[in-house]
Amino acid sequence: MEQQTPDPGQVILIDKPLTWTSFDVANKLKYACKFKKIGHAGTLDPLATGLLILCTGKMTKQIDQYQAQEKEYTGTLVLGKTTPSVDLETAFDAEFDTSAIHPEQIQEAASQLTGDILQVPPIYSAVRVNGERLYEKARRGETADRIEGGIKARQVTVSIFEVNVDRFPEIDFRIVCSKGTYIRSLVRDLGLLLNNGAYMSSLRRTRIGDFRVEDAHTIDRFIDMCREKSAVDSQVSSGNL
Repeated sequence: MEQQTPDPGQVILIDKPLTWTSFDVANKLKYACKFKKIGHAGTLDPLATGLLILCTGKMTKQIDQYQAQEKEYTGTLVLGKTTPSVDLETAFDAEFDTSAIHPEQIQEAASQLTGDILQVPPIYSAVRVNGERLYEKARRGETADRIEGGIKARQVTVSIFEVNVDRFPEIDFRIVCSKGTYIRSLVRDLGLLLNNGAYMSSLRRTRIGDFRVEDAHTIDRFIDMCREKSAVDSQVSSGNL
């Protein structure tokens, strides 16, 4: 009996569309491309778009390595309002006057959130506290101050936090940061430093390590490539090529 060569696996770059979860993407490719084993290297929220790295076969052993790499994001935050999730997943719960905020204050607040900082994850996150995901507690109506033991701060590194105030109170940003950094927490904390409120209206991951979103495929294009390869392989195995 001819021995089959083990599948070495591959690294797949996908430009994740809006509203899809990272699991949705992995699941879609698993069944459409008939991968036996697939996983993603770093979750993107459903309301974020951009670079998602997926590994198949033996390459899934490299997932931790890719997750640990530096990440870059671009997006937009809006001053003057807050939501419990710090994005548009939940409804607005407070409104603030932004007329007294000056561009220099925004730049200074961003600089205070640059470097090695302690950051508290948002309550709408997958962090586990007392054996349960925080977002599960939040969806039951629990607030951060009522969670037993509290939400522990963790150290992260923000190498770059650039802000563009030309469209105030909408603030366009670019952030380069370490593994484990929550962009929504940076947005929340920027609002707090300004004695105001802020939420994130859009987010796009543009880079993970040396991998860039410009080199990523759409889901449909990657599935088309899988089917094209499968058709060629089928013809080769049948002796038609």
